Amino acid sequence: MAGRMGAMFTSHQKAVTAAADGNWGLSFQQEGQPPVANATMDYLKQFDSYYAQKTPDKVLYLTFDAGYENGNTPAILDALKKHNAPATFFVVGNYIETAPDLVKRMIAEGHTVGNHTFHHPDMSKMSSKDSFEKELKDLETLYEKTTGQPMKKYYRPPQGKYSEANLQMAKDMGYKTFFWSLAYVDWYQDKQPSKEEAFKKLLGRIHPGAIILLHSTSSTNAQVLDELLTKYEEMGYKFKSLDQLVAEQK
Repeated sequence: MAGRMGAMFTSHQKAVTAAADGNWGLSFQQEGQPPVANATMDYLKQFDSYYAQKTPDKVLYLTFDAGYENGNTPAILDALKKHNAPATFFVVGNYIETAPDLVKRMIAEGHTVGNHTFHHPDMSKMSSKDSFEKELKDLETLYEKTTGQPMKKYYRPPQGKYSEANLQMAKDMGYKTFFWSLAYVDWYQDKQPSKEEAFKKLLGRIHPGAIILLHSTSSTNAQVLDELLTKYEEMGYKFKSLDQLVAEQK
């Protein structure tokens, strides 16, 4: 659900230095280095927005988009716990309504639950500040009602669709917006990638400071995450939380 991201892996995509309205896009140009995106890290800073960390250190930030629950999240949480790896789960209203126990487990095991909007619309089409804020605030309300605590003000635009106005609206609400610097096509339920396909992308394009986007609905992710995290560790990578990324950017 949270991931029809069009041409995000188009290798010939031309990058620009200012945020472009539309889809988040990446161009992988040099192995072991962050991809070029259609907004630079420095440009995004003014909106409290991130897609990776500029660092020589081998650190990774794990994030999952959770549009609905289909039985794969428990195995993902098991793997994260085994590796003591903090993650951020960006959830929608349906997820909190149908899987409150898993949301509570995420919190109990030290993960962050972020805002992926209530209904998962194309937020870039929302020019009204009221309608934009309602999508985030309605999820905040449901989260607090369900968990008894306020929601972390971390936001990920559904489908990676955004506008500069959206980034400013989110910032005005106190949110930090998180895109990603590594992902792969893992969201089609009837066309799940093989382990080999997953590792080719997720290992071949890894880089220091990566914000990795995976979908918790993916059976492939549930099956390979333990081995994937082991391979990252063997490559010398450590896992950090988005809280640590934010703290280090100040």
